[in-house]
Amino acid sequence: MSSSLPGSRELPASQYNLNTYWGRVRHSADISDPSVAFGVESTPIVLNLDKLANENHDRTLFVSPAELERAKDLITAFKTGRILSMNPEIWWAKKIVDSTIHPDTGESVFLPFRMSCFVLSNLVVTAGMLTPGLKTRGTLLWQVTNQSLNVAINSSNANKSTPLSASTLVQSYILAVSASCSVALGLNSVVPRLKRVSPSTKLILSRLIPFAAVASAGTLNVFLMRGEEIRRGIDIYPVMTEEEKLVKEEEGAGIKSLGKSKRAATLAVGETAISRVLNATPIMVLPPLILVRLQKTEWLKRRPSMTLPVNLGLILTTSLFALPLALAAFPQRQAVDARSLEKQFWDKAGQCGKVEFNRGI
Repeated sequence: MSSSLPGSRELPASQYNLNTYWGRVRHSADISDPSVAFGVESTPIVLNLDKLANENHDRTLFVSPAELERAKDLITAFKTGRILSMNPEIWWAKKIVDSTIHPDTGESVFLPFRMSCFVLSNLVVTAGMLTPGLKTRGTLLWQVTNQSLNVAINSSNANKSTPLSASTLVQSYILAVSASCSVALGLNSVVPRLKRVSPSTKLILSRLIPFAAVASAGTLNVFLMRGEEIRRGIDIYPVMTEEEKLVKEEEGAGIKSLGKSKRAATLAVGETAISRVLNATPIMVLPPLILVRLQKTEWLKRRPSMTLPVNLGLILTTSLFALPLALAAFPQRQAVDARSLEKQFWDKAGQCGKVEFNRGI
């Protein structure tokens, strides 16, 4: 994100009001926009900033390496005072950088694991899990694939102030895969044996089994992958007034961490787990229910080969709408009352007695 680039001058957090849910939805739609998924790291480019700030950057589809570097240079120029005010080009650059660069490390998140690529990365996996009539082998294959992708996304987008060891990563992965496979296979064996349930209800329940597996294992996955943050804490910072930020900018000093808080880490990880369930709910529930209804129509009965394309279309459409709504459930840059955290932070709070931290995605 832009906060990781050089310069002491802070950019506005968003074009939208992040204190409101719908403001966060619009902001989340920006950082999860698949059209900016394809910017990758490249060598720095020396640019004419005056020319750059006046170029038209309306196009964001398949951002090239050069365009990512231009965006980073624009943000750096603003943060170091070479560009004085926000304009459409700076907002474009911020959108590109925020959807590509990790806020704690300043490095590009690997392409398939960026939030801007989340919909595309999950499309095939979700379609595989929701394939009607999966047998044991297929169920295991897609659950393992899904949890592998979840581990990669959770690890890539976690708060990096508390690194995760390789042994913890492997242990978390094994436990998450075991949980998802156990739930999926267990329900697959239980649902057909239900005696007081009509065949149509059994069909619907069988289509919802992947959701139960994904929701339970996904929650466990987040806590396992980011358990080190809860055990060691994450960096928190004072909430500063605009005047205090200006003073810091003039001094050329950044905002320093007040220390690591375990309570803030628990809140951050818990909210992330909830947002993942919120995201999975419409994606894993609506497409299979709609597909059950469509499979009863004469049109799809005469065209069984269209089942897969229809399924993919339903999943893609639902994902595009669901992801921003889920990501916006909680602010990424979270401000809380210092007295809700450890006592050591009570007298170090900033504006209105509050501190803030990066929740992760």
